[in-house]
Amino acid sequence: MREIVLDTETTGFEPDQGDRIVEIGAVELFNHVPTGRTYHQYINPERAMPQEAFEVHGLGDDFLRDKPVFADVAQAFVDFIGDAKLVIHNAAFDMKFINAELSWVKMTAIPYDRAVDTLAIARRKFPGSPASLDALCRRFGIDNSSRTLHGALLDSEILAEVYLELIGGKQPDFGLNVSQAKSGAEETTSEWRPQPRPTPLASRLSDSEKAAHAAFVEKLGDAALWKRL
Repeated sequence: MREIVLDTETTGFEPDQGDRIVEIGAVELFNHVPTGRTYHQYINPERAMPQEAFEVHGLGDDFLRDKPVFADVAQAFVDFIGDAKLVIHNAAFDMKFINAELSWVKMTAIPYDRAVDTLAIARRKFPGSPASLDALCRRFGIDNSSRTLHGALLDSEILAEVYLELIGGKQPDFGLNVSQAKSGAEETTSEWRPQPRPTPLASRLSDSEKAAHAAFVEKLGDAALWKRL
């Protein structure tokens, strides 16, 4: 199963008010294991960066001026994510920006049901507890010391670790997939059942304990359960 852990940085909160994506970072997982493949792109938003947004991610006008616009990178981004599930923290935010950008370049929107929202998972799993990315890093002992500012690729890498913890650890199924384990001569049409030991275990009762038990059963008379077996 292929999944893409994804994060964006933007100029603000609302694409319908002129805010744009300025950075996309993504990490590929296959069967819940990072493959080493990533996607990272800075994007020229074709507008000035508000000070409030700059203080969050540190991406200013001078840095972004020579970066490609979204139209120039849209196809490469869509090709990278393919048809994989998108693992996103607060998915509604990133999805509305991604789909807004895609719509502006006349490309097909991504269905919202492709998104796996780690914020929602965390809130269900730990109701009433802080569920920010930093809070989840503290909960799971994940090192996020390099996260002095928000950055899409770094946050995706951290989120990938958080996601794997949320779903039960780095190998949630421990690789015990029965369909994968069966192969060649080992494959069988019947379900596995435990078998008797080839050699019974030696008794751990002492002779005196056996004698005491026999005497106890004798006192119970012929109706004793042990005499029927």
